[in-house]
Amino acid sequence: MKYLVRDKILAIGDDYWIEDEQGRHAFLVDGKALRLRDTLELKDPDGRVLVTLRQKMFSLRDAMTIERDERPLATVRRKRLSLLRNHYRVTLVDGTGLDVSGRILDREFVVEYEGELLAHISRQWFHVRETYAVNVVREDADAALQIAVAVCVIRMAERERED
Repeated sequence: MKYLVRDKILAIGDDYWIEDEQGRHAFLVDGKALRLRDTLELKDPDGRVLVTLRQKMFSLRDAMTIERDERPLATVRRKRLSLLRNHYRVTLVDGTGLDVSGRILDREFVVEYEGELLAHISRQWFHVRETYAVNVVREDADAALQIAVAVCVIRMAERERED
Protein backbone atom coordinates (compact mmCIF):
# COMPACT_ATOMS: atom_id res chain seq x y z
CA MET A 1 0.00 0.00 0.00
CA LYS A 2 1.38 3.39 -0.99
CA TYR A 3 0.90 6.50 1.14
CA LEU A 4 1.35 10.01 -0.26
CA VAL A 5 3.32 12.53 1.85
CA ARG A 6 3.53 16.20 0.88
CA ASP A 7 7.08 17.08 1.87
CA LYS A 8 6.81 20.86 2.02
CA ILE A 9 4.62 20.84 5.12
CA LEU A 10 6.98 19.17 7.59
CA ALA A 11 7.41 22.19 9.85
CA ILE A 12 6.64 21.93 13.56
CA GLY A 13 3.19 23.30 14.30
CA ASP A 14 1.84 22.34 10.87
CA ASP A 15 -0.73 19.60 10.55
CA TYR A 16 -1.14 17.67 7.32
CA TRP A 17 -2.83 14.57 5.96
CA ILE A 18 -1.10 11.53 4.51
CA GLU A 19 -3.33 9.93 1.89
CA ASP A 20 -3.62 6.34 0.70
CA GLU A 21 -3.52 5.27 -2.97
CA GLN A 22 -7.22 6.06 -3.38
CA GLY A 23 -6.75 9.62 -2.13
CA ARG A 24 -8.46 8.97 1.24
CA HIS A 25 -7.10 10.44 4.46
CA ALA A 26 -5.08 7.65 6.09
CA PHE A 27 -3.03 9.47 8.76
CA LEU A 28 -2.90 12.96 10.22
CA VAL A 29 0.52 14.30 11.19
CA ASP A 30 0.02 16.71 14.06
CA GLY A 31 3.06 18.92 14.68
CA LYS A 32 3.25 20.06 18.27
CA ALA A 33 4.46 23.66 18.43
CA LEU A 34 5.93 25.36 21.48
CA ARG A 35 7.60 22.22 22.79
CA LEU A 36 11.16 21.96 24.07
CA ARG A 37 11.87 19.21 21.61
CA ASP A 38 10.70 18.24 18.14
CA THR A 39 7.38 16.37 18.66
CA LEU A 40 4.90 14.99 16.11
CA GLU A 41 1.87 12.76 16.53
CA LEU A 42 0.67 10.39 13.85
CA LYS A 43 -3.11 9.99 14.17
CA ASP A 44 -5.74 7.90 12.43
CA PRO A 45 -8.59 9.66 10.57
CA ASP A 46 -10.71 9.57 13.76
CA GLY A 47 -8.06 11.52 15.69
CA ARG A 48 -6.65 8.64 17.77
CA VAL A 49 -2.89 8.92 18.34
CA LEU A 50 -1.16 5.90 16.78
CA VAL A 51 2.46 6.90 17.41
CA THR A 52 4.33 9.88 18.81
CA LEU A 53 7.71 10.96 17.41
CA ARG A 54 10.05 12.89 19.71
CA GLN A 55 13.54 14.26 19.36
CA LYS A 56 15.63 12.65 22.06
CA MET A 57 16.97 15.15 24.58
CA PHE A 58 20.49 14.91 25.98
CA SER A 59 21.64 12.23 23.56
CA LEU A 60 25.28 11.94 22.52
CA ARG A 61 24.15 11.34 18.96
CA ASP A 62 21.08 12.76 17.28
CA ALA A 63 18.19 10.39 17.94
CA MET A 64 14.41 10.30 17.82
CA THR A 65 12.06 8.02 19.71
CA ILE A 66 8.83 6.55 18.44
CA GLU A 67 6.26 5.88 21.15
CA ARG A 68 2.97 4.00 21.15
CA ASP A 69 0.48 4.42 23.99
CA GLU A 70 3.02 6.68 25.76
CA ARG A 71 5.57 3.85 25.91
CA PRO A 72 8.76 3.64 23.84
CA LEU A 73 8.41 1.56 20.69
CA ALA A 74 11.66 2.35 18.85
CA THR A 75 14.73 4.60 18.73
CA VAL A 76 16.07 5.94 15.44
CA ARG A 77 19.77 6.86 15.11
CA ARG A 78 22.24 7.40 12.31
CA LYS A 79 24.39 4.29 12.09
CA ARG A 80 27.77 4.93 13.69
CA LEU A 81 30.25 2.89 11.75
CA SER A 82 28.75 3.31 8.33
CA LEU A 83 30.75 4.57 5.38
CA LEU A 84 27.45 5.79 3.99
CA ARG A 85 26.19 8.97 5.57
CA ASN A 86 22.59 7.99 4.76
CA HIS A 87 22.33 4.84 6.86
CA TYR A 88 20.10 4.75 9.94
CA ARG A 89 19.30 2.06 12.48
CA VAL A 90 15.89 1.65 14.11
CA THR A 91 16.03 -0.33 17.33
CA LEU A 92 12.68 -1.62 18.56
CA VAL A 93 12.15 -2.15 22.30
CA ASP A 94 12.17 -5.94 21.80
CA GLY A 95 15.73 -5.68 20.41
CA THR A 96 14.70 -6.11 16.78
CA GLY A 97 16.55 -3.84 14.38
CA LEU A 98 15.49 -2.25 11.11
CA ASP A 99 17.98 -0.81 8.62
CA VAL A 100 17.25 2.37 6.69
CA SER A 101 19.52 3.17 3.77
CA GLY A 102 19.58 5.12 0.54
CA ARG A 103 19.47 8.77 -0.44
CA ILE A 104 17.42 10.17 2.45
CA LEU A 105 17.47 13.82 1.37
CA ASP A 106 16.45 12.79 -2.16
CA ARG A 107 13.55 10.74 -0.69
CA GLU A 108 14.88 7.54 -2.28
CA PHE A 109 15.50 4.95 0.45
CA VAL A 110 14.33 1.64 1.89
CA VAL A 111 13.47 0.17 5.29
CA GLU A 112 14.59 -3.45 5.73
CA TYR A 113 14.45 -6.14 8.38
CA GLU A 114 17.25 -8.72 8.06
CA GLY A 115 17.60 -7.91 4.35
CA GLU A 116 13.85 -8.18 3.66
CA LEU A 117 12.20 -5.08 2.22
CA LEU A 118 9.46 -3.62 4.46
CA ALA A 119 9.00 -0.20 2.87
CA HIS A 120 10.30 1.78 -0.09
CA ILE A 121 10.25 5.57 0.11
CA SER A 122 10.42 7.32 -3.24
CA ARG A 123 9.57 10.42 -5.24
CA GLN A 124 9.70 8.50 -8.53
CA TRP A 125 5.98 7.64 -8.45
CA PHE A 126 4.94 11.29 -8.45
CA HIS A 127 5.56 14.19 -10.77
CA VAL A 128 4.47 16.72 -8.16
CA ARG A 129 7.41 18.48 -6.52
CA GLU A 130 7.76 18.17 -2.76
CA THR A 131 5.82 14.90 -2.71
CA TYR A 132 6.99 11.38 -1.97
CA ALA A 133 5.41 8.01 -1.28
CA VAL A 134 5.92 5.50 1.47
CA ASN A 135 5.21 2.13 -0.14
CA VAL A 136 4.64 -0.41 2.65
CA VAL A 137 5.56 -3.60 0.81
CA ARG A 138 4.66 -6.29 3.33
CA GLU A 139 1.00 -6.57 4.21
CA ASP A 140 1.81 -7.54 7.81
CA ALA A 141 4.13 -4.54 8.32
CA ASP A 142 2.91 -1.80 10.66
CA ALA A 143 2.15 1.08 8.24
CA ALA A 144 2.12 3.72 11.00
CA LEU A 145 5.57 2.58 12.16
CA GLN A 146 6.99 2.60 8.60
CA ILE A 147 5.68 6.13 8.00
CA ALA A 148 7.03 7.25 11.40
CA VAL A 149 10.47 5.83 10.55
CA ALA A 150 10.47 7.66 7.20
CA VAL A 151 9.50 10.97 8.82
CA CYS A 152 12.13 10.54 11.57
CA VAL A 153 15.07 9.81 9.29
CA ILE A 154 14.15 12.65 6.92
CA ARG A 155 13.93 15.12 9.83
CA MET A 156 17.24 13.89 11.25
CA ALA A 157 19.02 14.07 7.87
CA GLU A 158 17.71 17.59 7.29
CA ARG A 159 18.86 18.72 10.76
CA GLU A 160 22.28 17.19 10.12
CA ARG A 161 22.53 19.00 6.78
CA GLU A 162 21.66 22.32 8.47
CA ASP A 163 24.36 21.88 11.16
